[in-house]
Amino acid sequence: MKILLVDDEETILETVENKLRKEGYTVFTAGTAEEGMRLYRLIKPDILLLDIMLPQRSGVDLARAIRKDSTVPVIFLTAKAAEEDRVKGLEIADDYIVKPFSLAELAARVKSVLRRSTGDTPVEAIESGNLRIDPRTHEAWLNDSPLTLSPKEFALIYFLVRNKGQVFSREILLDRVWGQDAYVSARTVDVHVRWLRENVEAEPSNPQRIMTVRGVGYKFVG
Repeated sequence: MKILLVDDEETILETVENKLRKEGYTVFTAGTAEEGMRLYRLIKPDILLLDIMLPQRSGVDLARAIRKDSTVPVIFLTAKAAEEDRVKGLEIADDYIVKPFSLAELAARVKSVLRRSTGDTPVEAIESGNLRIDPRTHEAWLNDSPLTLSPKEFALIYFLVRNKGQVFSREILLDRVWGQDAYVSARTVDVHVRWLRENVEAEPSNPQRIMTVRGVGYKFVG
C-alpha cells in the first residue's frame, strides 16, 4: 500500500513517515499542495494524509481537486479542532485527526480507512475467465495485462466477482464498499461501474460481465 503524506512541518513528515514505514507501508512525502498533486499523479497512492493548513494552497483545496476524478481515501491531519471544522472536513475526507496525535492511533486509523476502502476483502486471489484479482497485492489483470484501478474501483470489482451471480442494490454496494459513514450518493456506484466496464468489458456500451438488473442494482456474471 502506498501512502502520500502532505505536511509543511518537517517533524511531522519525518516522524509519521518512519512510523508508517515500520508498519509496512510505502510512504511518499511532500511539503506543499502543488508537490502533493504532482506526486499523486505520479504514484497513484492508496491513501492520502493531508495537512489542512498548507502554504499557498490548502489541503482542503488539494482534496477537492483530487476528488474530481478519484475516490482515493483521504485523512486530514490538522490542528483545527473545532466541531465545525471537523464536520466540514468529513464532508470531503474519510477521517479527521487533530494534532497533536498519537502515532499508534494514526497507524490504526490508516489501517481502518484502508480496510473500509477495500470492502473488507479476504486475502486470496480470485479468477473469473480472463480476469484475475489479488487483494494481497491490490492488483488486477485482464488477459495477463495489469489494470489501473483506484482503491474503490478495485474494492468494487473484487466484491462483485467474489459474489458472482448475486444482485446487489446500490445501497448495499455503498455500505459494503464505501462504508456506512461515507458521504457519497448512489450515483457514485453508477460512475464506478461505468469506469469498471471501460476496463473489463470488450464493449463497455454493451456489457456482458457487469450487468445492470433494472430496478435492483448490479451483478457480475462472467
